[in-house]
Amino acid sequence: FLVAKVLRRCVWDPRFINGMTTRMSPPGGLGGTPPLSEADVEQAIKFLATARKTNILYKTPLVKLNYDAPGVEVWLKCESLQPIGSFKVRGAAVAVEAAGVDAVKARGGLWTVSAGNMAQAVAYMAQQIETECVCVVPRGAPRTKLDAVERLGGRLIEVTADEWWETLERGADSAVAQQHGLTGLFIHPVLDRHVMAGNATLGHEIFDDLDDVTEIYVPYGGGALSTGVAAAARMRTGGACKVYGCEPSTAAPATESFRTGKRCAKFDAWEPSFVDGCGAKLILEEMWPLASQLLSGAIAVDPSAAAAAVKIVLERNRVVAEGASGCAVAAALASGKAGQPGRKRRVVCVLSGGGIDSAKLMQILAGCPTAGGPEVATSFVCPHQVTTPCTGATTATTLDIRADAQHAAQWRIILGFAAGLATAALLLRRPSVASITR
Repeated sequence: FLVAKVLRRCVWDPRFINGMTTRMSPPGGLGGTPPLSEADVEQAIKFLATARKTNILYKTPLVKLNYDAPGVEVWLKCESLQPIGSFKVRGAAVAVEAAGVDAVKARGGLWTVSAGNMAQAVAYMAQQIETECVCVVPRGAPRTKLDAVERLGGRLIEVTADEWWETLERGADSAVAQQHGLTGLFIHPVLDRHVMAGNATLGHEIFDDLDDVTEIYVPYGGGALSTGVAAAARMRTGGACKVYGCEPSTAAPATESFRTGKRCAKFDAWEPSFVDGCGAKLILEEMWPLASQLLSGAIAVDPSAAAAAVKIVLERNRVVAEGASGCAVAAALASGKAGQPGRKRRVVCVLSGGGIDSAKLMQILAGCPTAGGPEVATSFVCPHQVTTPCTGATTATTLDIRADAQHAAQWRIILGFAAGLATAALLLRRPSVASITR
């Protein structure tokens, strides 16, 4: 939701790569940002190839999900294995490289406005080039994320919500920047074209490592990641590979927008859930033309289905995925039911990050997915709403991945009952003290 609100002041030209161009008019303080081009993406690819040699970040593995799903062969792009646990490091690294390390240091370091993964990514890059980092964060931001920023050496400036938004919108021209003398390189969490180019490199790696990919499922928050990946798909396949944005059904304005064919300005059914890395209360007016042309559709997944997918990924592939990543996996698995019998499509899910609270992850692994808030549900039996990618129509379905949790629970009950019978039998057959003395 925060990412989506950030984009409210942007002006997007709906044309993109290969006949379409993305033009962003960033907030004051960022200066004029030229269009994102193929050259930007190609430059980002070359830089990240060099950066990987020094282990600043990784070309994350693309692995097959060890799950026999009907209709689809699912592969996972594991961005949760990046140094900070999310894809955000790509954009931050590319932005620093574009500015130049010496220039960054001459300006006094880096700064950003974020309470989440981008703050960690910028702090991480500042640590790598041995310079200062300042993160403007709103009061009340999750302490775990703020602690992670401080562990990376970032300095926090906590401000009111109004001050935070004003800084986000105006950048270096904001009152907070002027008051605290923030003269370093400002890396915007969304609106920097180099950040978007970094996101696109993720998509290129998918096509470098795997042939015959028909679809890519990407978490949809503000739209920067999904459209960046879609741009790469357009460059590499000319549109043959479809890209879908995935979001929780409790916060699904993108799905509603594709269903109606017009931007959802307010998602009335919005509810909080454990999925906090994607989903929003609205689709921005400026983002809708871009998303509607680059993306092939959007899919809404019930949080309980996302939780089931998180469990599957961890148990089958030993990879931790956050709730947003679970939405992508659940959507891909559900899409297999619409495929042709006897034929499996090869699809990729972007695991955008692994930032899930440990307590929630333990609840999910115990078979109790969280849905609708911090309280846990009792089972995986809740059906979810999934938008059929080809038509945009909404249909109710139930994910088969719930079966693993149900079967495990059934076997625990059976084995526990059997153990109880065995114990009782042993106690009944145990000789008495009198018989032993005789």
